[in-house]
Amino acid sequence: MKKVISILFAASLVPSVHAMDLREWKERSFKGNTDYVRDGTGIRGETQGAASVLYREEAVDLSQTPILKWRWKISNTYGTEHDEKSKSGDDYPARLYVVFKTGFLPWQTLALNYVWSSNQPIGSSWKNAYTDKAMMIVVDSGDENAELWQRHERDVVEDFRTFYAVDVDELDGYAIMVDGDNTGKSATAWFDDIEFVAR
Repeated sequence: MKKVISILFAASLVPSVHAMDLREWKERSFKGNTDYVRDGTGIRGETQGAASVLYREEAVDLSQTPILKWRWKISNTYGTEHDEKSKSGDDYPARLYVVFKTGFLPWQTLALNYVWSSNQPIGSSWKNAYTDKAMMIVVDSGDENAELWQRHERDVVEDFRTFYAVDVDELDGYAIMVDGDNTGKSATAWFDDIEFVAR
């Protein structure tokens, strides 16, 4: 299964997940479907060995709002026996990613994937096993904080400079994902308070 971020994103407004209807998101299946539902002010995703992504087609003006903020929690990770840097281990109980289009074709994109890793240390990063156009960046790891909300903040402009050596002033979309298709694992994740703000 090729988890390449190759979605054509259209322009719209700066997003905030808790102000949106779930129907404004689109789902793309890679293998089966993760069960995404509204849960309070946010979104809950549950996978049982499946993989689908929920994404928003939004233009985000990074010159005005370069800071991505969100909170999430998970039920569990997938253990230590698989290699997340390989195709067979490319599963995460939670990921949030942002996408920048570099051309008109669907595969002409760059993506930053912020992930809750099962076994890699916080702060580590690597190219996705399926494409060098997606970077995996670990912001949470392991089961120690499972079932507990974790808040994060990332400077998306600086991250694109660090990982791709490019200056990006506008995003074309962002997405959330809970997947377990490669490992056959199951997990639930909750996403809330996703927003882009000024420095």
